[in-house]
Amino acid sequence: MHKKILFFVLPSLVVLLLDQVTKSIAVAKLDPSEPVELFWTLQLNLIRNAGASFSIGENLTPIIATIAIIASVAIAYLGLAETNLKVKFLYGIVFGGVLGNVTDRIFREGDGLLSGEVVDFIDLQWWPIFNFADMALVIGLPLLLYYRYQVERDLANG
Repeated sequence: MHKKILFFVLPSLVVLLLDQVTKSIAVAKLDPSEPVELFWTLQLNLIRNAGASFSIGENLTPIIATIAIIASVAIAYLGLAETNLKVKFLYGIVFGGVLGNVTDRIFREGDGLLSGEVVDFIDLQWWPIFNFADMALVIGLPLLLYYRYQVERDLANG
C-alpha cells in the first residue's frame, strides 16, 4: 500500500480495532448495575447511548447515524486527498473514531435501521461516560483543526 495512504488508513484501523475490541470486552464482562472502580475517579461503567455526545437526541438515533455516515465519507475524502502527512494521520484518527461509533449504530441491537446504541464504558464520574472512539474524536479533531490551520497559514504566507 502506498505510504501516503498508510498515514490515513493505519490510524483509522488502529482506532477502530481498539474501540470495537474494548467495547466487546466491556459488553461481555461488565454488569451495567455494578461499575468497576479502578483508581481515583476512574471506573468502568457500561451504558448504551442512543443519542449523540452527552446523550443529546436519544430519539434521533437513525438521523444521528446518517449524519455520521455522511461525515465519515467527507472525512475519508479529505483525509485521502490531504498531502501533509501529519494532517493526514489526524484525519485517520478522526475517521477511526467516527467509524467506531457508526459501527455500533449499524451492528449493535436497536429498534430498526441505523438505530443501534453506542457502547460507552469509561467513566471519570465528572465527565459523561465515553469510549475509545470518543477519545479519538475529542483529541483528534481539535489537533486536526489546529494543524490544518497551520498548513493553510503557511501556504498563505508562502
